[in-house]
Amino acid sequence: MNFHPQARPRNLVLVLGDQLNLDSAAFDGFNQRCDAVWMAEVVEESTQVWSHKARIAMFLSAMRHFRDTLHSRGVTVHYRQLNEVENRGNFRDELTATTSRLCPQRLIWVEPGEWRVQTSLETTARALSVDFEARPDRYFFCSRDEFARHARGRKQLRMELFYRELRRQHRVLMDGDEPVGAAWNFDAENREPFGKEGPVEAEAPLAFEPDATTREVLASVKDRFAEHPGSLARFDWPVTPEQARAALDDFVAHRLPHFGRFQDAMWTRHIASQSTAVPPQHIYLYHSRLSAAMNLKLLNPRDAVSAAETAYREGRAPLASVEGFIRQILGWREYVRGIYWQFMPRYLDRNELQATQPLPSFYWTGETAMNCLRHVVGQTLEFGYAHHIQRLMVTGLFALLLGVKPQAMHEWYLAMYLDAVEWVELPNTLGMSQYADGGLMASKPYIASGKYIQRMSNYCAGCRYDPAQRTGPTACPFTTLYWDFLLRHETRLAKNPRTVMQVRNVARLTSAQRREIKDQAARFRTAISVAT
Repeated sequence: MNFHPQARPRNLVLVLGDQLNLDSAAFDGFNQRCDAVWMAEVVEESTQVWSHKARIAMFLSAMRHFRDTLHSRGVTVHYRQLNEVENRGNFRDELTATTSRLCPQRLIWVEPGEWRVQTSLETTARALSVDFEARPDRYFFCSRDEFARHARGRKQLRMELFYRELRRQHRVLMDGDEPVGAAWNFDAENREPFGKEGPVEAEAPLAFEPDATTREVLASVKDRFAEHPGSLARFDWPVTPEQARAALDDFVAHRLPHFGRFQDAMWTRHIASQSTAVPPQHIYLYHSRLSAAMNLKLLNPRDAVSAAETAYREGRAPLASVEGFIRQILGWREYVRGIYWQFMPRYLDRNELQATQPLPSFYWTGETAMNCLRHVVGQTLEFGYAHHIQRLMVTGLFALLLGVKPQAMHEWYLAMYLDAVEWVELPNTLGMSQYADGGLMASKPYIASGKYIQRMSNYCAGCRYDPAQRTGPTACPFTTLYWDFLLRHETRLAKNPRTVMQVRNVARLTSAQRREIKDQAARFRTAISVAT
């Protein structure tokens, strides 16, 4: 589909599916009389990992809305939809065909969010003997070069130090040269569980009724990707900058005040039921639901940080909540991007703990007797969403304890979540969740028994397994595998000051108890492998 066909363009600006911002560096110097834009929907981007239907729909709907915005401004757009007969289904082939036909003087793009795409763009441009320019992505607070300078000469990289540098540099939550509140973070006031009665009723996030463009996408995805996991029934996500800004304002007004205190808590109203059809407020709780919009660049992270800080300055949200939210954006989000580009492509192959277990099949179906995993995977299938603790300390923790190959977990997370773009997903999975980089990303493996999940959620209520038991017929698999993990990696963990206390508990075990734990863990792995 081409809007305003023209003669040979001077510059052909490539707009990728996660670069949907009009103020992109790609448009610097753009002249619509002699320049054009190229965008393409290709099957390859939905099948290189077996993507959730809602993730596919999120990208396609946002892309088509952006295309229409460009068109309304008189920009020539060369756009290829999935359902067009000529669609080759391959990113490189589509770009080659369009470039060969138009013969632009130069290709321009902004740094992609994935090593594979960056390599494909450069290889294709060189094969076509066409000049190209890759411009820095200024949507981030920290450029790739700035992170490289931060990392240079350091024996260890730690997010907290990086975060403080960015706070100072960008004057975020600062009083002069000191942090607001005389502290850089407020973890001691945050991360509480809900009480026995559960959360105070949170207001449901602002939902966006699919318009004609989105409905067309949903119908196409349902037909074209029928075998892919997940549901489209709950698709109500922001797919334009205007909707993303409205979602930000809604979060700041209604959920940010409670976000910090309960950012790690998990809850469901339907513990005894096999159904995961729960109201959105029980899924999203006090979380923002903004990461997908930010990762597709429908929402500038600076706007999110500014809105949160303004809420604090005006007395509409407590400092602990605001700092916790800002740290996820200015701290973790920027940090993982730096890690990704600093260490790719070798980072993708890291497997420090030599984990080789296949991914259990219930990650694709939610069909398991473990209540916590059934609910989190079921929620993921229904919404394409889970908050950071559900990912880190339920689905991620189980895979880490079981010994799942980290690349398999990476592919699952990349496939299943609407906000998944490789630069942010890969370091969070391989580094923080699976500790496959041996501590480059995080200072310790995030391990816990089933008691952690019991403390931070109501998932254990009505479950057939007892998180207090590590062996026996009712032992929680999380707890069994936690102790088995300590035994398997006892030497490594004893050298880490952040895990040495956990290892000391292992020293109290008798030889018989050690054998019993290892035997039960082995039987469970065998059962999982057979089911898979």
